[in-house]
Amino acid sequence: MTKIWRGFASDNYAGVHPEVLTAIAEVNDGHQVAYGDDSTTAELQTLIESLFGSGTQVFPVFNGTGANVIALQACTDRWEAVICATGAHINGDEGGAPEKMAGLKLYGIDTADGKLTPELIATQMYDIGFVHRAQPAVVSITQTTEVGTLYSASEVRAIADYCHANNLLLHMDGARLSNAAAALGSPLRAFTVDAGVDILSLGGTKIGALGAEAVVVFNAKLSDSIGYLRKTSMQLASKMRFISAQLLALYRDGLAVRNGIHANAMAARLHAGLEALGVEIPNPTQANAVFPIFTQAQTEQLQRDFKFYVWNHRTGQVRLMCSWDTTEADVDALVAATASVLGNK
Repeated sequence: MTKIWRGFASDNYAGVHPEVLTAIAEVNDGHQVAYGDDSTTAELQTLIESLFGSGTQVFPVFNGTGANVIALQACTDRWEAVICATGAHINGDEGGAPEKMAGLKLYGIDTADGKLTPELIATQMYDIGFVHRAQPAVVSITQTTEVGTLYSASEVRAIADYCHANNLLLHMDGARLSNAAAALGSPLRAFTVDAGVDILSLGGTKIGALGAEAVVVFNAKLSDSIGYLRKTSMQLASKMRFISAQLLALYRDGLAVRNGIHANAMAARLHAGLEALGVEIPNPTQANAVFPIFTQAQTEQLQRDFKFYVWNHRTGQVRLMCSWDTTEADVDALVAATASVLGNK
């Protein structure tokens, strides 16, 4: 029997939401046409259009890296490049998949808060038309960012306007899109399609799915290639109804955003508890991630009972992630342990 334990290492560590498990079981009766020509995936398409607008297309995939690779391939030709934050998941945590699988160049921009701006993007807009430099074709932003910060709808719009004025497309990595919607108190479309995003990687796994993500296409010019790219990128599920059912369960009645509200609230509770102990927390806690600083000895003591990752070994900053199933008791236990380690019993 697997030992049951709780941690703060990643929202990927959390289990599957019961409603998602039920949805998978409900589509397990009988036969359905394979490779996406099933009634469940058709229902998902209808739902996505209701959430994001008529003409939006959805392409379910297995994982977030696959969604990002497919989306960025759709936005680029072989000689073109992607502008992103240096700390972006596509740059630092996907094993080089965008370069290896999509054959494109990434131009990373250093940014303290994880967010790009038109001014920062402009620093990579040079040598346009120069054959010796991979040509920028798309900007990729992450919502929420890898350091837990949020883009407002107006910030996304400013980036989109700059992109479109400079012949660039805008991709959003939305692995934690529901946490962003919860934090902003906005409909999903308010800071995606309505703000000018061309293509979206829609997250499911981090917010309660077993394993389900999707490429959501707002710019109709990008739609034709996605089906082929999904197949050649090994992201076309034969029994797609089981992926689509998970996304339906999360997004049909707002479960994903409710899960995001809960995870964010647990992070706010954790932030407040640590701050009351005098722990330094340089990054704002805007969604479900908290980034305190501990000494190496303090981290080692806490990691005896709680799993979490060191974010910056030089400064001692760690990352504490709250999930859809994090409880107040989980948070309070970590705060109490921290108090003990600090000597503030």
